[in-house]
Amino acid sequence: MSDSVTARAVIAEAERWIGTPYRHQGRMRGVGCDCIGLLLGVWRGLYGSVPEAPRNYAADWADGERGDSLLDACRRHFIERPVAEMAPGDLLLFRWRPHLPARHAGIFTGQSRFIHAYERVGVVASPLVPSWRRRIAAVLSFPSLPGGD
Repeated sequence: MSDSVTARAVIAEAERWIGTPYRHQGRMRGVGCDCIGLLLGVWRGLYGSVPEAPRNYAADWADGERGDSLLDACRRHFIERPVAEMAPGDLLLFRWRPHLPARHAGIFTGQSRFIHAYERVGVVASPLVPSWRRRIAAVLSFPSLPGGD
């Protein structure tokens, strides 16, 4: 579970990105990003640099690529936990269909809301409605920040 200091920092950093336009493979707050760019930007804001750069990826997150590269990369740097234990500040990964790889990411803010970069819209806080909940592929916590409790 993320500690409260880390969770608050994750949410605060993600909120700074709200309003950033959507741009496939973008990674710049205020200029443009996609969900991966948002995730990388939040990580960079918290830890100073990103742990690994993603490879190029298709704009269609349901394109049926073999393997689960997003989930695999997140498992290398985050702490995975059961969906039932989701807590504010956690990273949520989504799959469009059960047999497809995870292709979308957002940050749970609590109160059934999450922040994500939504195509044609940009970075927004959205309700975590049943149609999103049933697509959750993984819940992962950010590593504790120095000074976390």
